[in-house]
Amino acid sequence: MITTNELRNGYVLEIDGDLVSVVRFQHVKPGKGSAFVRTTLKNLASGAVVDRTFRAGEKVERVITESKSMQFLYEDGDMLVLMDTDTYEQISVPASDVENVDLLAPNIEVQVLFIRDAPFRVELPNFVELEVSATDPGVKGDTVSNVTKPADLETGASVNVPLFVNIGDRLRIDTRSREYVTRV
Repeated sequence: MITTNELRNGYVLEIDGDLVSVVRFQHVKPGKGSAFVRTTLKNLASGAVVDRTFRAGEKVERVITESKSMQFLYEDGDMLVLMDTDTYEQISVPASDVENVDLLAPNIEVQVLFIRDAPFRVELPNFVELEVSATDPGVKGDTVSNVTKPADLETGASVNVPLFVNIGDRLRIDTRSREYVTRV
């Protein structure tokens, strides 16, 4: 338990049974009345952002979190098998809990957020390099503007790429927006 006077950005708290992260906080001491702490909290499960005000000195439960760098090994049914690169310990997490899981290729390092020693969220790196497994050939002369075509990647994901991209090219893909960045 910590008091609201000890809050910092990024702290994970348990409030009303929900896990929330402190996005912003501000200590307010009005001229009249008692001090309070105005916070902006993000629900880790739903992603909803809410503003909440606490009395100064009110106790809240802080949840200890740990972020580990792990390597994706393989997909086992609807589970992803990850390995801790320091201890070589393997864990399984549901593939449905990972955003943009179709951009995940074997041996890619991911960040895993552990809450109470259980994996809570898996974050892909901002950029991944994947090979094009299938795409239509570009039509010569069709380069007047930013024309794109769909391309299937080695992981099964499909992204839009420029016309000059061919089968076998390695591409850098932004995992946040699922957009082509450059050829490698």
